Amino acid sequence: MTPQRMCVACRQMKDKRELVRCRVTPEKTVELDPTGKKSGRGAYICSSPECRKKARKCDLLSKALGVSAGAGTYDAIDAFWENNG
Repeated sequence: MTPQRMCVACRQMKDKRELVRCRVTPEKTVELDPTGKKSGRGAYICSSPECRKKARKCDLLSKALGVSAGAGTYDAIDAFWENNG
């Protein structure tokens, strides 16, 4: 059985491979962690355009991670899924 993680937007449990992880760096910034192996608090978001839109609108990554996730983070997520989705 593959590891399961929850999307911060739709709150559905999905295979870890179907999600992309964002993490808090030691400098208190948010960065994309496509490998899912870097240390730090993480939050996951799925490839659904609706989820990405909801996460951006409600700033769900900032709420889940406890630090500010700027527009650049959401742009990086969109670019990741456009290239890998």
